[in-house]
Amino acid sequence: MGITLYTAATPNGWKVSITLEELELPYELKTISFDENEQKSDWYLKINPNGRIPALVDDGFPIFESGAIMTYLAEKTGKLMPTDLKGKTKVMQWLMFQMGGIGPMMGQANVFFRYFPEKIQPAIDRYQRETRRLLEVLDGHLANNEYLADDYSIADIANWSWVHSYQWSGVNIEGLDHLARWIDLVGARPAVQRGRDIPTPRDRAAEEAAAAKTGPQMLS
Repeated sequence: MGITLYTAATPNGWKVSITLEELELPYELKTISFDENEQKSDWYLKINPNGRIPALVDDGFPIFESGAIMTYLAEKTGKLMPTDLKGKTKVMQWLMFQMGGIGPMMGQANVFFRYFPEKIQPAIDRYQRETRRLLEVLDGHLANNEYLADDYSIADIANWSWVHSYQWSGVNIEGLDHLARWIDLVGARPAVQRGRDIPTPRDRAAEEAAAAKTGPQMLS
């Protein structure tokens, strides 16, 4: 049966597709259509009762929540995460940092800055400011570390999948030189580039043009 990935072109989806590409695991890709509300269909809710992407099925075993999927794949292969308790905990704390901080705050910044029908400036300011603070936390840690948890790991993949699109959240990284170095370092990996293009190839020119339209409003 093998592995089947159910995903869409979002940061949480990229976390898993990049992990699969880094681990060189064969998988079948199933793109979930948000336009058709496919993530709420009865068949999909049997895989992920929360009705979100991504989800993964490995030989009939369903897994949902991106962080849980990444951890499962790392432990299944013995790669991208240490096996000793302290090493594993270093990875898990930065994975949880993304799950509990970077993802939710950037997600809300995206909603209020890009998609909400009204411009509610206090909400925009709140989430952009907190996003910037979290990026400063990463920058401070990366000042003395090449990667987030000693060696390259699922912690880097999880955080990069969100952080590399900071412009979309209306936040800039001026002065965060260590973070910028890390974004480029992780982003240059061939497996990261392949995973970022799943299920939709990245249109960098379009992303830059969209970010430029609102660039002057970005918080620093």
